[in-house]
Amino acid sequence: MKPKKNNWWSLFLLIASVTQLSAQDYTFKNYDWDEKDVSINVPEQYKNENETILSRIVKIELVSQKNAAVQYYLLHDRIYINADDAIERNNKVYISLDGDENLVSTKVRVILKNGKTIVLNQKDIKEEVDQEKGIRYHYFAVNGLEKGAVIEKITIKEQIPQVNGCSHRLQDRYPIAQMDFQLIYPNHLVFKTKSLNGLSEPIMSHDTINKRITLQIKEQNIAALNDDEKYSNWNSQVRMFRYKLDENRYSGAKNMFNFKAFATNTFDRFNTELDKKESKAIADFCGTITKSNDVQEQIWNIENKIKKNIVYNQYQNSNPGIIETLKTKQGNLIDMIRIYLAVFKYFNIENNMVYTSDRYKIPFQEDFESYENLSEVLFYFPPIKKYLSPTDLEYRIPYFPSGLANNRGLFIKSRMFGGVSMGVGEINFIEIPGIEYTHDHMDITVDFTQDIENPSITEQLSFGGYAAITMQPIKDFVPTDQYKIILKSIAENYSTQKEFKTLKAGNDGTDYIGKKPFLLDFNFDGADLVKKAGPTYIFSVGLIIGKQNELYQENKRMMPVEINYPHAYTRKIHILLPPGVTVKNLEKLAMDYKTVVNGTTQAAFTSKYAQTANEILIENEEYYKSVTYPLEQFEQYRSVINAAADFNKIVLVLNK
Repeated sequence: MKPKKNNWWSLFLLIASVTQLSAQDYTFKNYDWDEKDVSINVPEQYKNENETILSRIVKIELVSQKNAAVQYYLLHDRIYINADDAIERNNKVYISLDGDENLVSTKVRVILKNGKTIVLNQKDIKEEVDQEKGIRYHYFAVNGLEKGAVIEKITIKEQIPQVNGCSHRLQDRYPIAQMDFQLIYPNHLVFKTKSLNGLSEPIMSHDTINKRITLQIKEQNIAALNDDEKYSNWNSQVRMFRYKLDENRYSGAKNMFNFKAFATNTFDRFNTELDKKESKAIADFCGTITKSNDVQEQIWNIENKIKKNIVYNQYQNSNPGIIETLKTKQGNLIDMIRIYLAVFKYFNIENNMVYTSDRYKIPFQEDFESYENLSEVLFYFPPIKKYLSPTDLEYRIPYFPSGLANNRGLFIKSRMFGGVSMGVGEINFIEIPGIEYTHDHMDITVDFTQDIENPSITEQLSFGGYAAITMQPIKDFVPTDQYKIILKSIAENYSTQKEFKTLKAGNDGTDYIGKKPFLLDFNFDGADLVKKAGPTYIFSVGLIIGKQNELYQENKRMMPVEINYPHAYTRKIHILLPPGVTVKNLEKLAMDYKTVVNGTTQAAFTSKYAQTANEILIENEEYYKSVTYPLEQFEQYRSVINAAADFNKIVLVLNK
């Protein structure tokens, strides 16, 4: 069961009807901008900014209308435009609508420096079609924007109430001079809230006449938080306000949408006894799954069989039962969970359902029991301490989407009480597969013995873990000719070359995911890496490992480092020389950069070399053990990242 706000729509309708709320209009029904206010007052501190949100007003109100609960959402922005790129960003104002939203009203106006205004209403809305995605976009085409102008936008939407958990980001990629956020609701309801990352706590006010409560947050001079910092998690650092319905004083319901109730209800929903026909269908299906005495291999065989035979379709309605899912060979999340649980039970495999969130969207918070924390599903297997994603086709145990790891989750376990099996929820940490899993190896031979101006270069690459997952499954999903083109592009990325004498892959296809590393071997002529300068030859040795990323940081770093998963690289480069050739600049190959956190080296790039009569052996080690690195250690981390790019620049001077 994956929580959806639609599920709680029914609950809130019940809340509204049981309490016999009288029909109400929302307080900002007639909200509008001040027609006479065409002034452009920019605080001194923002006059040199490319773009500034001079004011942002957000209002969310829950009301009862004809025994139905409805939520209205207002956004009113005044944005100062002060650069060409800001004009380009704002010359189209897109109107986003989820499937369960209705647009009540929207309009835009531009206030020019001379006080003239350009007003756009709903009749001016245009449509744009993304042919590739098949999606229609509605937008205002804003004409007349100029530096020094203000663009003002008001949008009101009707929505399904989001009472089981909702988050609003009250910080932006651009500075906000004035922020006013309001949550308005009937006074018989109680909301639990949480302010994150320095956001102030809401102030509560009571409207006793209309029986409403308003939670308000007003802030000034909210600094911009750029989302373009590499290796960071913007959503975990931005100022955010979270809330959920916690109590209904009319019905007496308290501690609503808590983890304990979710665990019990979810367990009961999925742990029902199969009837005889369903048991036989599962037994027949399990009979086609390869048996193994190794627990992890058995789980891998189960996952592989299900993912290759039953298509996950998140948009379809649930099947009436397991038999229909096996027969139609497709199902939604609920159907997939039922199949997995039934098969695990058949093979007597201990498991927990794990509900969590994507840490790059909403980091899981143990002290705020909101169902927004429970948007993603995994299976956990205590005997082997590994996880499985039931819906992501390209993953196999022990790998699952890295955004769900290094995060906490609600583990739903079976416990016996008085001879009855019941579901119990526990909050635990979801470990990500460590550095030993995503470890890439590169073995390179550069042979100058036949031709010093055109060495023969052979590279043998081995990709493990998450690095392999980006390449390993491709073979099963594209035609052979296209696969050859993709392999060539991968080889180009790791060699900076365009033509190869030989190129072949190994352990490719989904049958190897989680079992063996993806292999890529190729050979090419290295004439492009050698330049003759009189009696010497300049060899760009650093480029044979492929172009490496360089981490620039023009502005002051604002966020700590966060990467997708731990990973490591081991590189060995063998340079074979003909007799009589000497090499200069070898000392450049000795490198040592580290990131130390709490006295322990968490990231490093080291390089060393050894020389015999006719061979030079270069060895690189690069690794990132941790997923997160404190802001205080950013410069150390940057030095490690940039060390590989610095290695790219190393050249060796060869003399006959």
